[in-house]
Amino acid sequence: MILITGDFCPYYRVEHLIENKQYDKIFSDVLPIIRSADYSITNFETCVASTNINPIHKCGPNLRCGINAIEALKWAGFDCITLANNHFRDYGDLGVAETLNTCKSCSLDYVGGGNNIEEAQKTLIKKLNGRDFAFINICEHEFSIATETEGGSNPLNPIAQFYEINKVKDIVDYVIVIIHGGHEHFQLPSPRMQETYRFFIDSGADIIVNHHQHCYSGYEIYKGKPIFYGIGNFCFDHYTKRNSIWNEGYMVNLNFENGVSFDIIPYIQCNDNPLIQLMKGEKFNHFLTKLNELNSIIINPQRLKQEYYNWVNQNDIDYKVAVTPWQYRYLVSAFVRNLLPTLVSRKRYRLLYNFIACESHRDRLLNMLRTKIYK
Repeated sequence: MILITGDFCPYYRVEHLIENKQYDKIFSDVLPIIRSADYSITNFETCVASTNINPIHKCGPNLRCGINAIEALKWAGFDCITLANNHFRDYGDLGVAETLNTCKSCSLDYVGGGNNIEEAQKTLIKKLNGRDFAFINICEHEFSIATETEGGSNPLNPIAQFYEINKVKDIVDYVIVIIHGGHEHFQLPSPRMQETYRFFIDSGADIIVNHHQHCYSGYEIYKGKPIFYGIGNFCFDHYTKRNSIWNEGYMVNLNFENGVSFDIIPYIQCNDNPLIQLMKGEKFNHFLTKLNELNSIIINPQRLKQEYYNWVNQNDIDYKVAVTPWQYRYLVSAFVRNLLPTLVSRKRYRLLYNFIACESHRDRLLNMLRTKIYK
């Protein structure tokens, strides 16, 4: 059996427990499940970085932890961590190197990250119970992507992944693709995600598992193969997140005795207490009802598209702010409350749309923005 879990980020109350090496209090109910699997994997949604290392400049928070976090995962029974996510490079090359070195010192496998793009793109091949498995780990483009000279994560690139899947599928029994991407706090994939993940199955992958959204999503069986569109946070404490979808997720337990079968194991994490507890009773029944509802939307691409565009149209304020000329906090606040005009003409919106929608224009726009950020 192979167990795959979502985002592990040792913050707030969990960080305190890890500093005091009270690992058993964190993993609680799920510890026997982790240890009983032949191979257990979690996403390391942070990096190991010493206090004297400076963070990179990026959008969003810079996350880091100490080496005890890796030791806690090893103690719990995890065999591998995925590093293709939007926080692995939060503390630059030094944080990347310290994370990799800590994994090696703890004899913990990793995939999806490296000291350069060549290392980050390497597929992990493992023999488990007489079967060969290929693990490919990728993430959407944010500030963590590795380059030829900088460490970081393996980027989502369907063309590159097509060739990689085809290269390894003839030398292994199963290809498992683990992806970090999607819209935060939205419990469905976008139509683009569904199209891309189905393409990976068409390319030869056997299982797709996604995380990043800080909430669980549904799954579908496409051409006889499972695609999990979001499994939620595994252990990610946050003082503003209680009694919400942030605190619910599920583990995927894969079995390969007779083809591919799986069990979904739902839990509640870092809610009233900083631990992971299996769902029971009414909570469990509500989870199953919601999961079935999500699945019914996912298998209907037209309905999925409608739900997606309804959600993005209701949650587009950050993007409207990004293109308005108002910069100062009070002016932006007034703009959000519709007290100030956008001052952006339809002509300018058409120009921006063309620069982003057209691949050649987008290449040039990205190059210009990159030089402004990193010069």
